[in-house]
Amino acid sequence: MCWMKGKGTQVWKKSGAIYEGDWKFGKRDGYGTLSHPDPETGKYRRVYSGWWKEDKKSGYGIQFFGPKDYYEGEWCGNQRSGWGRMYYSNGNIYEGQWRNDKPEGEGMLRLKNGNRYEGSWERGMKNGHGRFFHLDHGQLFEGFWVDDVAKCGTMIDFGRDEAPEPTQFPIPKVEIQDPDGVLKEAIAALMNTEDEDD
Repeated sequence: MCWMKGKGTQVWKKSGAIYEGDWKFGKRDGYGTLSHPDPETGKYRRVYSGWWKEDKKSGYGIQFFGPKDYYEGEWCGNQRSGWGRMYYSNGNIYEGQWRNDKPEGEGMLRLKNGNRYEGSWERGMKNGHGRFFHLDHGQLFEGFWVDDVAKCGTMIDFGRDEAPEPTQFPIPKVEIQDPDGVLKEAIAALMNTEDEDD
């Protein structure tokens, strides 16, 4: 049996796909580029350029999903995994950690209009602590998210004077007039409940 090793090119007859790059024991292994023929023009379109291990995308690489959708970053076992940046055709950009082909961990989503979310992600959704900058309206929400929904937090004015479409009314500042008194009262109430429990 003859295994391909070193540098080489393979063309798949059925799909017309072409791989050019490194081989090891008959599998894509090392650096290489995978291209597919465009059904409309017939010209080859690069689909993936990067590192491979045992026939799977592994290490740093760039995957093109469409003319304007592409990912650049780390891969493991054919899935986006580690740090990476995804450019979407609608103009949005996600930059951060990935796991199982989805945003997972810390990351930032910048929307086309300039607004952005910075915080925790899980299963491709905003989950955990995060901050959403509504730069178009000059506000900042900071709080806790569950499956892309803000559950609790605070909203403050943030760059409202520079915002292209500021809200009609500013958010009023809420201040405690006697913070030391409130703290003493809370401690006293806590001590009373502890005394009652004894």
